Amino acid sequence: MVGVGLFDSLRRRAKGGQRAGTLRKASSEDTRHLEEWAATRRGVEAYVEPKTNVTETTVVLIAHDGEWTRRRIGSLEAAQQFGHRRSIPVYEVARVGYPKRMREYTERKKRGQV
Repeated sequence: MVGVGLFDSLRRRAKGGQRAGTLRKASSEDTRHLEEWAATRRGVEAYVEPKTNVTETTVVLIAHDGEWTRRRIGSLEAAQQFGHRRSIPVYEVARVGYPKRMREYTERKKRGQV
């Protein structure tokens, strides 16, 4: 017989031993993915999304054709450093929005045209 306490669900841990309901910080895997992704596409730009109640600061990398990927990053400053080291322009989404090519790519993908 397994006992289940009233507050056991609050004590459960998410993947990687992190407490459920806490924000996951950017990891070396996130950075590695961004580096590899940027190195294999052309015309890449970075769009930084601010921290919210649900996620830490994230960066969206968008290629020339609108293909994109999103991962956590430590902060706006970390995203700017990432971009500077790779000669990638960095924009704040809250100021400039997302580029049209990203929305068009997402629509093409939904229709199975990518």
